[in-house]
Amino acid sequence: MKKVCHLTSAHPRYDTRIFVKECRSLAKAYETTLIVADGKGDEVKEGVRIVDVGKPKNRRARMLETTRRVFERALEIDAAVYHLHDPELLYTGLKLKRAGKKVVFDAHEDLPLQVRNKTYLSPWMRRAAAFALGHFETYACARFDAVVAATPFIRDKFARINAVTVDINNYPVLEELGNDMPYEARDNAVCYIGYITEVRGIKQIVRAMEKTENVHLLLAGAFQQKEVEAEVRSYPGWEKVDFLGFLDREGVREVLAHSKAGLVTLHPTPNYLDALPVKMFEYMAAGVPVIASDFPLWRKIVETADCGICVDPTDPDAIAAAVKTVLDNPERSAQMGRNGIAAAKSIYNWRAEEAKLLSLYAGMLS
Repeated sequence: MKKVCHLTSAHPRYDTRIFVKECRSLAKAYETTLIVADGKGDEVKEGVRIVDVGKPKNRRARMLETTRRVFERALEIDAAVYHLHDPELLYTGLKLKRAGKKVVFDAHEDLPLQVRNKTYLSPWMRRAAAFALGHFETYACARFDAVVAATPFIRDKFARINAVTVDINNYPVLEELGNDMPYEARDNAVCYIGYITEVRGIKQIVRAMEKTENVHLLLAGAFQQKEVEAEVRSYPGWEKVDFLGFLDREGVREVLAHSKAGLVTLHPTPNYLDALPVKMFEYMAAGVPVIASDFPLWRKIVETADCGICVDPTDPDAIAAAVKTVLDNPERSAQMGRNGIAAAKSIYNWRAEEAKLLSLYAGMLS
């Protein structure tokens, strides 16, 4: 059996895209290894060998020492294909190419747009860094054997750079999210699941809770900014928040089973306008009506499937009104939940994306 190896220096070992979807799918056909850097040790899980190079002390150590250790362990594994998941591993990918290896870069986000949204950098530093990193990304990816993109928008960008570019969308694994809980039996709760940041709308979500009655928020994830966490905990709406922290896949399933709506009200930054947020599709797959940002792409998905409501994500009143509409109209909301399940089963599911991933690898290894 041929060996394939996925590399990440920044993501958790059970990352939904990397481990749950891509590595588990590839393990059906290849000897699959995932190299991580979290300090939790080596293991074999669900057919995937996980190799840990150790947790870095800080960001600088991760960029320098960790990437070196990832490269060294990658060479020891001697795989047929190496699949990179972090921009900081682009240079590692070039070194693997020089060693005669096949290399794939997985573009989770648009890197230059992502850098332009780094508010902790000054505007001129953001522009300069985005320009430099964008050029290096282009240089490296033109030399790799393939590029995998998380959205069609990112695919179209890389298709001009590398002819072997395919979009592998972050659609859910349907078997993980089946929901047998009748809509009327669920709690009077809405949920938000994922990274918790200002730009992902947490301030407006908690403010919206102040304007609702007889409803609470199931908040699952980790705060990325301590100052934002401290601020939203001071809001009156925090009294209606059940903060659950980071949950495993079974925990996520449990939250979805008890929710009457799922919030995905990210702010209209350039990096999000053309994104395909995995949580929106997980809500749909679990039969949970969606309350989503009113971006053209997202509105088209939600309205075509008739599975939720789109709102101005910067307006707590609009979010609160959508929550009230969902809770006050249970029959209509239950139908939106069923519509979401139907759309997930027919279009927005991992099965089709898995086929594209396996086809890409078969072509490289034939």
